[in-house]
Amino acid sequence: MVLNFLLLFLTALLAGSLVFIAPNFRDKYFKLVLVFAGSYLFSITILHILPELFHSGYEGGKMGLYILIGFLLQQLLEFLSSGIEHGHIHHHHGETKAGILTVMLGLFVHAFLEGTLLSHGSLIGADSEAFGHVHNSKTVLAGVILHKGPAAFALAAVLSTSMSKKWTLILLTLFALASPMGMFSSAYLFQSGLLEREGVGMLFGLVAGGFLHISTTIFFESSPHHKFNWNKLLVSFLAAGLAILSEYMF
Repeated sequence: MVLNFLLLFLTALLAGSLVFIAPNFRDKYFKLVLVFAGSYLFSITILHILPELFHSGYEGGKMGLYILIGFLLQQLLEFLSSGIEHGHIHHHHGETKAGILTVMLGLFVHAFLEGTLLSHGSLIGADSEAFGHVHNSKTVLAGVILHKGPAAFALAAVLSTSMSKKWTLILLTLFALASPMGMFSSAYLFQSGLLEREGVGMLFGLVAGGFLHISTTIFFESSPHHKFNWNKLLVSFLAAGLAILSEYMF
């Protein structure tokens, strides 16, 4: 879990710092990286996360309900964050303090929730092979990391237009801590008995629904006016192919 903490934290921090280190990254590579991350996230959700969750023992369609609520919850969070988690940058120049606060709230809640997806491999494995398989998976960790990188870069790009480098890095650090905090908080609550297995399942369903919303939004927005783009198509196929390989390798 410590290694997961470092990977999640450093990925977000370093990706956000590219705004200052490599300012041309946004124009040259950001869209392709975003499409790759979205395609990989969508692929592992369909191939890996959803099948495992639906085999986790919930009856009466509860898991499907949780996933649907997660999809709708992500829509609500994006009203706060204005879509930064799937790469929106250009609409945010000149954010007010209140606007920055709502952006940070939306992003923090989303990142905190997705951190719970990585916290229970060793805790639930004895009770549920399905949960243990999902949360021990390097595939899922890779998907979260690939998603956090572009989100952190977009956040730093937005913040840097409205505040100093110092405050941009402070808020970026807070965002980088959100997923690790979700991971450790969920693990602690489960170990202490405050979070039951039903609650864990609900959290995982919410996160899976959020992943579906974010990844499909990236697909739709990557080709405005339905213009064909070979680079984006090839990057999408590459990410999906890697997700398929990882499903069999790990």
